[in-house]
Amino acid sequence: MSDVPMPVEAFSRLADFLTCYPGLTVLTGAGVSTDSGIPDYRDASGAWKCAPPMQHQQFMSSHAARQRYWARALIGFRTLHRARPGIAHTSLARLEDEGLVAGVITQNVDGLHQKAGSRRVIDLHGRAEQVRCMQCGALRMRHDLHAELAECNPLWLSREAAARPDGDADLEADFSDFQVPGCRRCGQGVWKPDVVFFGDSVPGERVARATAMVDEARALLVVGSSLMVYSGYRFARQAARANKPIACLNLGHTRADALYSLKVEAPVGEALNALVVTLTGAGQAAG
Repeated sequence: MSDVPMPVEAFSRLADFLTCYPGLTVLTGAGVSTDSGIPDYRDASGAWKCAPPMQHQQFMSSHAARQRYWARALIGFRTLHRARPGIAHTSLARLEDEGLVAGVITQNVDGLHQKAGSRRVIDLHGRAEQVRCMQCGALRMRHDLHAELAECNPLWLSREAAARPDGDADLEADFSDFQVPGCRRCGQGVWKPDVVFFGDSVPGERVARATAMVDEARALLVVGSSLMVYSGYRFARQAARANKPIACLNLGHTRADALYSLKVEAPVGEALNALVVTLTGAGQAAG
């Protein structure tokens, strides 16, 4: 249970918001997955908690950068791989079952919304569970690549380090001996997680689907995101331009604070579970 108290009056207004605008679109960020053991990127002021993640151009242009990335990922991705849906994910899935949520646009790459039972989910930044060859486009499950990485680099398996939100790890070492296998299908391709790295662009068709989801909804609910990255912030701007009501459930500052008709600063999982209890009469103990 969080030490942050539930703002009763604001929560009541949030419950009224969902009742007034059933079938709304939810835009989620790292804050919905912290109860699953996956750390978030930013603090309450919106500043980075750690060094920014790998940049797309750096990954693609530097073999040393790829050595560093995959060595750290071999350690840090264990947390992402083991993560299971938390109370925030299951609560949003239940709200979808009840017709209060029409769909979820998530900036997360952990796939936990789908594992919790949400049916209409747009993974804005892709899914971390698979990798793509940047030369021939071949797809491969990430656990299979990690098994090959472990076989090539057995001495790295005993390393320990704190996990980061994207499956990276807080580890500094000499990575120059780390072996990174290439794509066997084309013989020259670079394996990259099938996610949008910082400095890269979200595929146009994915943006179009998310834009349509916001257009179709009567309102937008932002949950667990500071919206500091434009790829998510654009949908708050889109809703505001269309004069759609926007509510936010998040601890701390967000880039779109001036756009909200309602903002509730409360623990995300606890508040969503309370919404389920209030609006459907069912829920689970928030711990």
